[in-house]
Amino acid sequence: MKSQDDIFDLLHSKHSEAAQALRRSLILQPGAIGDCILTLPLAQFMKNVLTLGGIDIVGHTDYTSVLPDRTCIDGIRSIDSLDLHRLFMKADSFDLPDGDPLIYAFEGYSWVVTFLGEEGSDFEQNLIYTANCSQGAEIVTMQFSPPKEQNLHLTEFYIRQFIAQIGLPTKHKDYRRDQILIKAMESDRAQGQRLLKRVGVDFSKKVVVIHPGSGSLKKCWHLDNFLSIGRQASSKNMEVVFLLGPAETERLEPRMSQICEIGSCLSNLSLNEVIGILSCADYYIGNDSGITHLAGGLGVNTIAVFGPTNPKVYSPVGPSVKVLIDKSKRFSKKGVSSLQKDIIDILTA
Repeated sequence: MKSQDDIFDLLHSKHSEAAQALRRSLILQPGAIGDCILTLPLAQFMKNVLTLGGIDIVGHTDYTSVLPDRTCIDGIRSIDSLDLHRLFMKADSFDLPDGDPLIYAFEGYSWVVTFLGEEGSDFEQNLIYTANCSQGAEIVTMQFSPPKEQNLHLTEFYIRQFIAQIGLPTKHKDYRRDQILIKAMESDRAQGQRLLKRVGVDFSKKVVVIHPGSGSLKKCWHLDNFLSIGRQASSKNMEVVFLLGPAETERLEPRMSQICEIGSCLSNLSLNEVIGILSCADYYIGNDSGITHLAGGLGVNTIAVFGPTNPKVYSPVGPSVKVLIDKSKRFSKKGVSSLQKDIIDILTA
């Protein structure tokens, strides 16, 4: 029979577990997939330090829907489902009538971290007022990127901001950037294999996925560099797969025949399908893009080609990421890059 002390200890433990489960946090992240992925280390840090029972994210569901079950994010909410635009109005004119849905938007959260608005802005004041209508949540307003002179990686910058704003001891270490952020599921790998088999990929060979796109054209290494790498990899008995989003499919349409002559082409896939493809890749090559951050976060051997953006701040996070910098003035223009040889050397090592 358990002693009375054992019973009290068990009850205390259960009470602590229940209290922790009730402590939840919300992150307002309006960015694209790369921004969401680079926010994950902050979310994990918050979970650990604040002993949270869960953490949700408000964002664009096209990007955030893949996060639950694969990452430290427990739940998602659509940014379009909340009237957050109202929080940008002048604070002295802002009001919430009885029964206003915004009153309950932040109910149940002990912490709200926002990448919308600025510190001291009308948005922040209105958010504090709104959150306190239902529950006294702590509001932390984050800057999207560090000042140029700091040169801090974004993940480190976010965590340091959070530590400073809530008054945590500075002894807390910065997040290690060599950890897997996103864990592919068995269903992801099965889906990826189906899609790749459909286009004739031979899994007895090394599979190299190339994504030549990005959200900004200035971040795109010239297509000829990717085509040259694809040809060389194919000539060395590797399976080359070009992964194209809607923007690349339209932009590169005049050259699609060239691309498809070199390797298999997969286009306009859902983010779930992209995760499936990446989980089956031996190597991934891409620009500074959301898909490159996705590959790095999944632990894929990732080669990220940077040009105009600063890799010290924006490089992908993951255990197997190599960043190569093309400093030439012809980054997005036609020309031969010496990095091609470096990439082939990595693929054949």
